[in-house]
Amino acid sequence: MTSYKTLDDLDPAGQRALVRVDFNVPMKDGRVSDASRIERAAVTIRELRDKGARVVLLSHFGRPKGQRVAEMSLKPVAASLEAILGHPVAFADDCIGPEAEATVAALANGEVALLENLRFHPGEEANDDAFSDALAKLGDLFVSDAFSAAHRAHASVEGLARRLPTAAGRLMETELTHLAQALERPERPLAAVVGGAKVSSKLALLDNLVQKVDVLIIGGGMANTFLYAQGYEIGKSLCEKEMADTARQILETAKAAGCDVLLPSDVVAAEAFSVNAPHRTVATNEVPAESMILDVGLESLATLKARLADCRTCVWNGPLGAFEIAPFDHGTNVLAKEVADLTRAGKILSVAGGGDTVAALAHAGVVEDFSYVSAAGGAFLEWLEGKTLPGVRALRDAAVKA
Repeated sequence: MTSYKTLDDLDPAGQRALVRVDFNVPMKDGRVSDASRIERAAVTIRELRDKGARVVLLSHFGRPKGQRVAEMSLKPVAASLEAILGHPVAFADDCIGPEAEATVAALANGEVALLENLRFHPGEEANDDAFSDALAKLGDLFVSDAFSAAHRAHASVEGLARRLPTAAGRLMETELTHLAQALERPERPLAAVVGGAKVSSKLALLDNLVQKVDVLIIGGGMANTFLYAQGYEIGKSLCEKEMADTARQILETAKAAGCDVLLPSDVVAAEAFSVNAPHRTVATNEVPAESMILDVGLESLATLKARLADCRTCVWNGPLGAFEIAPFDHGTNVLAKEVADLTRAGKILSVAGGGDTVAALAHAGVVEDFSYVSAAGGAFLEWLEGKTLPGVRALRDAAVKA
C-alpha cells in the first residue's frame, strides 16, 4: 500500500488539480447536518490551495442513477465547505461540459471550485471512457482522496488515474498507512474484533481474518450462530442456523492457521428487545428457551480484556451486542473503552471502521482515542476481506507509469 505517489511528489502551483473527495454527507432541510467528511477532506484542499493550485473538487452524492435529481445536488455542500475553509468556493451546475469548463477556467491560483454530482451522469458509475475523458479535460493532475469510494471502479476513481498524473491526498494517504500497519505489517499479536448480525454478510471477511490474525473475537448475532454450530441452545436469539456448517468450517480453518477464536462464555439474555428490558447474565449453555442473547457477560469481558492486554494491534469491525439500546450496549462500551485505554497508553495500534462500527464507538465515546477510525463503509469491509480495491490499484498503477 505504499507504492503510490502523495502530495509530496507533486508541484501543483498553477495547475488544475482535480480532487476526488467524498462529500456524500448527511443532509437535513437542505443543509449539511454532519460536516465531518468535509472537515477531513479540508486538509488536502488547504494544502493544495496553499501551494497555489487551482482546486477542482469532484464527488458523488446519493444514488441518482444517472439522472439529475434536485434533492441530490451538491450545491448546499459548497456553502458548508466555504464556512470550513473560510474562503469562497465556486460551484458549477455540472461536472463536465461548458459550465464546468467555464467555472474551472475562471479560477485563479489558490481558488476552489466544487462541481455538481458526478452520478448525475451514467458514465461515472459505468467508468465510461468518454466521461472520463471529459473529466480529465478539466485538470492537469488528479488527487485521489476518497478511500470510501476506492472499492468502486468508477470514472472519477479509476478512470482519471489512467489519464492524468496521479497522487493520493492526505486523507487517502492516512487511511492507507493505518490499514497497512493494521493488517499488512502489523505488530503482533494481532487481534480482530468482529461483530454484527450475520455471518453470511461477513463470510469473506472471516475467511480472510482467521488466516491473518492471532486472536479473533466474535460478538453480536454472529456469535450466536457460532455457538449454535457448537451445539449450544440459544433460545430465541438471532441466528443463521443454515450457516452452522460454514461456522464450523471457519473454526477449523482458524485452528489450522493458529488463530485463537474467542466466543462468549457468558451472555446477557432477555425476553424482549427493548430499552431496559428485564435481563440476566447466564452461561452460554444456560440460555432460557424464551430468551434472546443481546450482549456478552462480565466473565466474557474479563477474558477479552486480558487477551487484548497482550496484543499490539487491534482491528475492530462491528458491535458485540445490541449497542443501540441500554443496558445491552455495556459489552461494546466496556471493550471499546479498554482498547481506547490501551491505545492512549501506547500499548496497541487500533484501527476500526465499517457499518455500525463508527456509531458504536461514538456511542462509547472513544472515536478520538482509537489510532484511526475509518469513515469508509464498503471499502473498509472489502479491505478486511483481503480484496484489492480498484481505487488503490489505480494509484499504484499510476505510480508505476509515472
